[in-house]
Amino acid sequence: MPNIIHNTTDHTFHVENEPDSAHLDYEFIDDEHINFTHTYVPFRQRGKGVAESLVQAGLKWAIDNQLIISTSCWYVEKYMAEHS
Repeated sequence: MPNIIHNTTDHTFHVENEPDSAHLDYEFIDDEHINFTHTYVPFRQRGKGVAESLVQAGLKWAIDNQLIISTSCWYVEKYMAEHS
């Protein structure tokens, strides 16, 4: 499992120490509502569970902070549907 870093300034979760890093982006709709907008994994990192690790970290953080979760990212939507 990759080491995931949460950058609260840029509203991203990303893989530590990776050039052209895989990342999960989000935006706040308001103080209680978050929207996960985009997941990106470079070609050389695909198929290794990196996107899943990013989404797991993002969702855990949102749940731990009692945020209302929505997504405009197809991958997060797919993950949530498969794990609900």
